[in-house]
Amino acid sequence: MERRAFSLMELLVVIAVISVLMAILLPAVQKVREAANKMTCANNLRQTGLALHAYHGDYGRFPPGYESDWTHPSRDPLTWDGPTGWAWGAHLLRYLEQDGLANQVQWHLPCWSSANAVPAATFVKVFICPSAPDVPRIVPIRDASGNVLANFGPSTYVANVGHEEPWSRAIGDWTPFANGPLYRNSRVRFADVRDGLGTTVFLGEHAVISDKTWVGVVPGAVVPPRDPGRFPLSQPDAAATLVLAHSGPASSELDIIHPPNAPTCHVCQMYSGHPSGANVLLGDGSVRFILESINHDVWAALCSRNGGEALSDDF
Repeated sequence: MERRAFSLMELLVVIAVISVLMAILLPAVQKVREAANKMTCANNLRQTGLALHAYHGDYGRFPPGYESDWTHPSRDPLTWDGPTGWAWGAHLLRYLEQDGLANQVQWHLPCWSSANAVPAATFVKVFICPSAPDVPRIVPIRDASGNVLANFGPSTYVANVGHEEPWSRAIGDWTPFANGPLYRNSRVRFADVRDGLGTTVFLGEHAVISDKTWVGVVPGAVVPPRDPGRFPLSQPDAAATLVLAHSGPASSELDIIHPPNAPTCHVCQMYSGHPSGANVLLGDGSVRFILESINHDVWAALCSRNGGEALSDDF
């Protein structure tokens, strides 16, 4: 019986057709995947927004950007960071259905204490945007010499400290310089957000440039860029940028404003894994996708809580 088989030419034609179909379908599949990731990211931030409001309901204020006893003898002489270091993400654990994890924490001890090594190294999914590339399960917290000071769970979300970068000053009280809602030892209430909760950024995304954490700030730590070749303008920054970001204009940076995903972004600004912009959480609990093409002055206005800027809802 004669057997019929594909000729080499027919096989090549089939391969070519399949290749063309894959080239057509792959971008569509990637767009669908990115849309789903962006939605998941927005949902993460909405949950965190509800947690922020629940915390405010219990304590009459929002959680601090991070806690620091800047009068402690062990404080960092350059930044005045001290114990306990716990950040906004750690304070929200109980409001994010992470009671078991919160119960493991020895809150009276520094976040870098060996007694807190296990809970501090926990990967918490709600703090991770699925579009963020290469997120480590654990972030080694290092000093300028590369020594590991602690191992923390990662986060791709950071809190908005406002325009300035107060960690560049050797001062204790950041209140005169931090015009955002969350900063070191902040105790901001609803009433203190005079620009309006719906037009003030509380949290936003940070990925790609450097690694962040939900846990806290370790005195003497530095935050280096992941790829100095890709981001040559970004240098290692202070430990506060493990959990905080600023928008500019900052006097120490020649008053440059850094919208999300801007090519001039540093480890201390917002940068996402999404193309064209980043999700941010506003103080009223809503989430907006901010385009990287946003007007710079509008972005700066969104990042201050009490600047008196007039903003419409179509930013």
